[in-house]
Amino acid sequence: MTAPTWTVAVADDERELAAYRALRQQVFVLEQGLFAGTDRDDVDDDPRAVVLVAREADGTVLGGVRLAPATSPDLGWWIGARLVVRPDARRLHGIGAALIRAACAHAERVGALRFEANVQAANEELFRRLGWVRLGEQQVAGSPHVRMRWPIDRFGAQARATKSALGLLLAALEPSTLSGSMQAGSTLGGPGFVGDDGAPVPGTDVVAACDAIVPSLVERDPEWAGWCGVLVNVNDLSAMGAASVGLLDAIGARDASFAARVLTGLRDAAQAWGVPVLGGHTQFGVPAALTVTALGRTTRPVPAGGGRAGHAVTVSADLGGSWRRGHTGRQWDSTTARSGDELRAMSRVVADTAPAAAKDVSMAGLVGTLGMLAEASGCGAVLDVAAVPTPEGASTADWLGCFPGFAMITADEPGRDVAACGPVTSAVCGDLVAGAGVTLRWPDGETTDGVGDVTGLGPAAGGLR
Repeated sequence: MTAPTWTVAVADDERELAAYRALRQQVFVLEQGLFAGTDRDDVDDDPRAVVLVAREADGTVLGGVRLAPATSPDLGWWIGARLVVRPDARRLHGIGAALIRAACAHAERVGALRFEANVQAANEELFRRLGWVRLGEQQVAGSPHVRMRWPIDRFGAQARATKSALGLLLAALEPSTLSGSMQAGSTLGGPGFVGDDGAPVPGTDVVAACDAIVPSLVERDPEWAGWCGVLVNVNDLSAMGAASVGLLDAIGARDASFAARVLTGLRDAAQAWGVPVLGGHTQFGVPAALTVTALGRTTRPVPAGGGRAGHAVTVSADLGGSWRRGHTGRQWDSTTARSGDELRAMSRVVADTAPAAAKDVSMAGLVGTLGMLAEASGCGAVLDVAAVPTPEGASTADWLGCFPGFAMITADEPGRDVAACGPVTSAVCGDLVAGAGVTLRWPDGETTDGVGDVTGLGPAAGGLR
């Protein structure tokens, strides 16, 4: 097959934009008569709008397409429009399809979670072949169009990569598989606790939590890894309403100098939260590794699986800080600039609120974590995208999928307020509903898929689908 002589790229100068607009005038106004005088609209003046063009090696523009956010501020809902191919270039196979594929890729790259277009009815089959989904009929400029959506699976893919194997893996630790080692009727995590951030120790008021830091993070940023080893464990205990009482660490390092850098971050964080390091284990001459175990105490641990359909979902987050250097879009650092008093105050939000269910947002992101809370509660969830407290400097898509430093998801009877604790911003962002998975709800009332069941662990005791 002969390689095409044209390529698709973002229009990078006024000449290409002018050529694209001239094509639109030729096709939509003069050839098709869809518009009188001009097809230009307010989106053309939106500085966030992007035009992709198909151009030959000599710069001749053969076609183009426009895409832009549908809301201000940008919530991740984007609209594609004005797809056009020069009449004498329509014999060149694939220009229209290439522009559509490029628009989909660009939309996802800039953080679109919902991408739609009103497509001329004659082009519906082309879009279908490329994977688009029909939503319904639409009239545009008096002409029949079809409203279509490009399915985006950002959070589902994240959940599958990080959490979906847990159900099968942890089944090997269920009491039925461990002969004589556990009391009859007990469950992994304790009765009523499935998929929680920590585990209540039977017969005590102790809650234990354990987290391993990703080895590549330990290698690249050992001080930050040490800080995170404390952060994620304190958050895990806080999500269950437990007060932290001590930490244990296990470090793998190539030498003592590297281990010291990890311990520096761990020490600084332990001092900031006021939690003593009780002991641990250190091994040299091995790849970088860090695992931290935390112990906390509470007489009333809050389960992740305590939610029920009809409960309101609240997100409580620290919106200070910025992206951690080297981890833009993945790790938000709000904690290193906080005082110890602020950090300890935030860690009390679940204990002081005593909600029906709670879970801290970690590497599964906000959507994935809500999915785990809903799964443990035996129901589904609807998340209002525009209602989620989001810091300046973070796109909606990145914020909903990142590790946010400090963010808790709680579920409770509607009308029950979350306690005010330090620099935490809280907002009701959705509901638990009958069913499964997380649905994203948009300002126009439309919904899109967020994530299905995340872990496969199923509901905690008493949870009902």
